[in-house]
Amino acid sequence: MNPLIPCSDCLEGKPSRRLFLKSAAATGMAFAGLPLIGLGGEEAAKGSESESLVTQLYNSLNEVQKNKVCFPFDHELRSKVDNNWMIVEHTVSSVFTPDQQDLIKQIFNGLHRGEFVEKVMGQVVHDSDGDTFEESCAVALFGEPGTGKFEFVLTGRHCTRRCDGDSVEGAAFGGPIFYGHAAGGFNVKPDHKGNVYWYQALRANAVFEALDGKQREAALLAEGRPEQHTDTVKLTGKKEGLPGLAYGDLAKDQQGLVDQVLADLLAPFRQQDSDEAMKLIKGSGMDALHLAFFKKGDVGNDKVWDVWQIEGPNMVWYFRGAPHVHCWVNVRKGA
Repeated sequence: MNPLIPCSDCLEGKPSRRLFLKSAAATGMAFAGLPLIGLGGEEAAKGSESESLVTQLYNSLNEVQKNKVCFPFDHELRSKVDNNWMIVEHTVSSVFTPDQQDLIKQIFNGLHRGEFVEKVMGQVVHDSDGDTFEESCAVALFGEPGTGKFEFVLTGRHCTRRCDGDSVEGAAFGGPIFYGHAAGGFNVKPDHKGNVYWYQALRANAVFEALDGKQREAALLAEGRPEQHTDTVKLTGKKEGLPGLAYGDLAKDQQGLVDQVLADLLAPFRQQDSDEAMKLIKGSGMDALHLAFFKKGDVGNDKVWDVWQIEGPNMVWYFRGAPHVHCWVNVRKGA
């Protein structure tokens, strides 16, 4: 089934290219100060607290709770990702005590950079059809603290997050993650009003604006990848033959714009995860990254490309902005 669903009412309120460029410029000014690696010592301290809180959560569990949410570290569930799923059948509110639920919220918040915490939590609650965070999400714990093999995974609609303390060697974020937002309902308008993550697409489209004719021809393709659960972010390991325009074929100033896209993609997440992700991306070779935009899913037919991706031998960051935003992420160490 094709993941892109036509939306007739998206043709209304079509923004002009000039308005888009003004919006993208404003976004660039807002996020230009974000460093690609390193978000400050205070952020690092906040991020490292999540692992400690996961250990605290695990140690507070009784046997009944462990039977519902705890699994061996190598269990197949640990590596899965999806756009709308419950990793176990029990919600946070149905398994955990109020104190434990508060720990889980602290863990989740600690996985995000300070200025994004409220926005991301708001997105999760908004997309949960009236349920609270605790009523709409599920948590599973894999392995045991202190063994070097331990991971916390939280899932829900438009949300998969992990906290691993680097137990998962060579995997940014502890493995594949997902984020998204249906800010304007299931079928969004072209401006994606209120969307927490739309700024990322505006930055990417600013790169497209900076390309010459031949580069645009290479970068603009017909249709994005199908959404197939965990297989959506299956890695190829290939340095050549990936879809789109290679980073190595860009001029230096154009490469700088792509660097800013990467900064924007990583901006919501805590420093240690952002740092690890960039280290792994650079380790596979920046020149091998490919940037692609897709015609299908252009909400409002305004040529502000809602669907796009950055892919490398050992990374996929797929932004599908139609009929609303889905983002699939997998960044690993190269062979």
